[in-house]
Amino acid sequence: MDRDYAQPLDLADLADTALMSSAHFSRRFLATYGETPYCYLMTRRIERAKALLRLGESVTDTCFAVGYASLGSFSSRFTEVVGVTPSQYRGHDHHVLEAIPPCVSKYIMRPRRRAEASSRSTSSPAAQ
Repeated sequence: MDRDYAQPLDLADLADTALMSSAHFSRRFLATYGETPYCYLMTRRIERAKALLRLGESVTDTCFAVGYASLGSFSSRFTEVVGVTPSQYRGHDHHVLEAIPPCVSKYIMRPRRRAEASSRSTSSPAAQ
């Protein structure tokens, strides 16, 4: 899924590769990664889209490069996960990330759903 995120991935094919039934694969994936295979795939796609937009790629090119067939679906999902539209994100100044080590920036820039992100920040020791 990490390597072929832009390809149409089918749950049954993923489960077959793991030698499991689709239902068992979904349950084990959720238990291991904390999200469904579909959500994980969408997170990978948004993560790659953020990287492409930071490099100045157009929203349309980015949409198709990360595996979306519809610009509307891509924009809606991106906005849901990131909190701003792809165009707004592309327009931000991302130069500040150049000073952060790649291992740290990868963790910081990993897409999280806004509800998940806000629950983490309110439950962290630094927030208390």
